[in-house]
Amino acid sequence: MMSGEGSEQNTMMCCASCGIGAGDEIKLKKCACNLVRYCGVKCQREHRPQHKRACKKRAAELRDEILFKQPESSHFGDCPICYVPLRVDGTKSSMMVCCSKIVCIGCDYANTKCELEGRSNPCCAFCRLPRASTQAEADRYVLKRVEANDPVALCHMGNSRRMVGDLKGTFEYLSKAAELGDVTAHFNLSDLYQLGHGVEKDKTKQLYHLEVAAIGGHASARHNLAAFEWNNGRREGAVKHLIIAAKLGFDPSLELLKQHYAMGGVSKEDFASALRAHHAAVNATVTPQRKAAEDGLQQMEAIKR
Repeated sequence: MMSGEGSEQNTMMCCASCGIGAGDEIKLKKCACNLVRYCGVKCQREHRPQHKRACKKRAAELRDEILFKQPESSHFGDCPICYVPLRVDGTKSSMMVCCSKIVCIGCDYANTKCELEGRSNPCCAFCRLPRASTQAEADRYVLKRVEANDPVALCHMGNSRRMVGDLKGTFEYLSKAAELGDVTAHFNLSDLYQLGHGVEKDKTKQLYHLEVAAIGGHASARHNLAAFEWNNGRREGAVKHLIIAAKLGFDPSLELLKQHYAMGGVSKEDFASALRAHHAAVNATVTPQRKAAEDGLQQMEAIKR
């Protein structure tokens, strides 16, 4: 009798339907579940009835393995200037319209401070191109990046079109940005499908884009997935999403976890782990330069008031 390991290896080397082995002239293709292989579409269709249940079960397991894997960082990544992780709070960073780089508040503030002190000409904190002095100049910079198929610029343009009510343009720009791998574009597309803005409401597509964004490290998308799972009675999945988002440094998810922990819906070990990881993620984004920027901006706001 063949061992389980040998039997599995033999299955992967032969067509699951007709049994023909792989060779120079026979190329076997994996099924989506990665459990079996087929020599062609005909054999795959014939074998489908007896394989369907196992296929669906394994495909769901593979999906969950990817979906619930903790991302190494948020979708923002690191500041391209100081190389310190960007905060999940998008208000603490700025997109440079000339090069589409996302720069932290500290580096942007330090650059602006040098300009005001007369030590440098007004220019981009990253690429050093002259800073746009008017909205028209800023628009020209963005259009240039859009023409170069820059996904960040395409997403930015999609959001800009949404602000002026051009929902068709919004969908087109966001769709192109998503095709090029922009995580934020996927998150925004999920919002369009949820609200039916420029497209028909579609929960399946809404969930698809949310999951892609969450896998890419988008904490808000992960938080929204938790709400989706909770509302559909899948409490365990909802808690998993909240833990992942909290570990990325997302405050709203940590607050919800606190509530669930207080009600007994989260174990002490899981909550403690999420809390430690949350603090570590937040602390990793703190620099003296960013602290100085926040203090400076607060002083400016106080003066304005």
